[in-house]
Parts: sequence; C-alpha cells; structure tokens
Amino acid sequence: MNITVLGAGAWGTALAIALAQRHNVLLWGRNPDTMAATAAQRENTAYLPGFALPDTLTVSADFSQAIAHVTSAALANQNEALLIVASSVAGLRELAQQLLLFPIPNIVWLCKGFEESTRLLPHQIVRQVLGDTIPAAALSGPSFAQEVARGLPCALSVASAHAGLCEQVVAAVHGGNIRVYSTDDLVGVEVGGAVKNILAIATGVADGLGLGLNARAALITRGLAEITRLGVALGGRSETFMGLSGVGDLILTCTGDLSRNRRVGLGLAQGKPLASIVTELGHVAEGVRCAAAVRALAQECGVDMPISNAVAGVLFDGDSLQAVMELLLSRNPREEAA
Repeated sequence: MNITVLGAGAWGTALAIALAQRHNVLLWGRNPDTMAATAAQRENTAYLPGFALPDTLTVSADFSQAIAHVTSAALANQNEALLIVASSVAGLRELAQQLLLFPIPNIVWLCKGFEESTRLLPHQIVRQVLGDTIPAAALSGPSFAQEVARGLPCALSVASAHAGLCEQVVAAVHGGNIRVYSTDDLVGVEVGGAVKNILAIATGVADGLGLGLNARAALITRGLAEITRLGVALGGRSETFMGLSGVGDLILTCTGDLSRNRRVGLGLAQGKPLASIVTELGHVAEGVRCAAAVRALAQECGVDMPISNAVAGVLFDGDSLQAVMELLLSRNPREEAA
C-alpha cells in the first residue's frame, strides 16, 4: 500500500518507521533543510533522534510529490492508498486547506486536542474545510513515539463513520507489534485523546509536589469521570472511555515519564514558568493548548470538570498550585458515579 505521512514530528516519524516495514511510505515535512538533513542522515535528529529510518522510507519536503504518492495509487486501486496527517491540532486546518487543491482518496489524522480559537475537535475542522464526502478517520490511543519506533507493542483505535476506511486502516497498520481496533464513535475517541492531556498536567503537578501514589490514582480515576461527562455531552458514548482512547491513553499519559504533558505538570510543581517549560520540551504539549477550550466547553455544556478547570486556572489565571490542591481536596463528598 502507498502511504503518505504529512508531518515529520516524533509521532509521524515513528509511525512512518513502523509502516515502512510493510508498505511503500513517504514521510513529508514542511522544512526543506530539515528534511534534506533527515534524508541524508537517515535519522530525524530534530524530533526523533536515535532511531534509524528504514532504507525503504522516502523522505521529502515536496508537498505535491507527497500527495501524488497516494493519489496515483488511489487511481489504480482506492484501497491501496492512505493519507495520514501527523500535524498538531493547531496545524491541521492549514494542511486541510492545502489538501483542497488535490483529489485525495481519504484522510486519517493522529492529532489529539481542540483547536484553540474555535474549540473544534479535529474531525470538525476537517469537515469544515474538506466537507464530508472524503472518507475520514482518527487514529488514536496510548502510544509513545519512541516505543513505537523501537518496535515495542502498542494498541490503537481507529474511529470513523466510514466502515470501509476503518477496515483499510486496520489492514495497513495492524500487524507486527501494533494492534488496531475500530469504532464508529469518532467524538468519544477524540474527546478522550484531547482531555487526557489536561489530566496528565494535573497528575504531574501532584507527583511533583510529592502528594503520593494514592493522590495520583484518585486524580486519574476522577479525571476519567470528567472526560466521560464531557464526551457524552458532546455526543460520544460512555463505553468508549473505558477503551484504549479513554482509560488506556489516560493511564499512559498520566504515569509515563515520556509524557510531555506530565512533564509540564512536573515543571510547574518545581516553580518553573510555563513559557520556559514549553521551550525546554521542544515539542507540542497539547494539554496546554486545549485547557482553555475544554474549560469553556464544560461551562457551555453545564459539565462539572473541577480538575480540568483547576489546571486551566494554574495555566492562565495565575492560581497557585497549593490553593488549587486545597480546593480540590476540600470539595464536598458525592456519589462516585456522579
């Protein structure tokens, strides 16, 4: 199968490495100098250092070439082409607008979060720009790029209203050490992937303050309740949040040392300014970008999200960590299912 991955960050590169073992994969990045260096060194030293690119993986900064790689294959057989967008949520709209000029066969995105200015989920951005005639899907779940590039086991969810595209993604990605499960609950999968990043910041703060494993477990569990409440309010199904893109991704992001969002929380607990934390990361931390959007959406939907609201307060309102933790711990008791 011909597969193009648009976006040569850590996750896009890792997935391209994994898929190039079985498919004809082209990895595209927008910076010509970076992509030229990546092609020459056979390593993405900027975003995924230490992992060699397979000789079979094509690297390019030519957008037309990247799209032709899948459109030509699709003309021969619609099931032999897959276009994967590995940008951040912030870059998704611009890429979708570029794709308007091409007869793309399908689109699958890896990004997780809400667009800051519009509070839209990725599938809503894609639909707004490209319409709803192109088969579209989200590929999500608990997945650290470094582990995928290393070939360690990983399980993902593909979500789409197009059953045929789900089958195509499973056929392309499922295999080796990667397992893929499908669902038609696109909203549930995307909300789970977005909000868990905010909860990871909260658990990072708790760990950084030395509040213990009991506190971490409580934050994860009650955080899952928050994610589920918002997801259901936005049209997702509650059972989706018990799966890979819900509790699975939440546990990984809140506990794994490779989690960028967790590291944001650890940095805040150390008293570091947010700007310096983000600069040190060198990568996107989507929890920071979508915390304000989630807080606003929760208010609009009448959904109680105390942990997510507390994180937004620390990030944007100057609330102190100690005051926020005291507020969370002083909340009135309630039934656990509520």
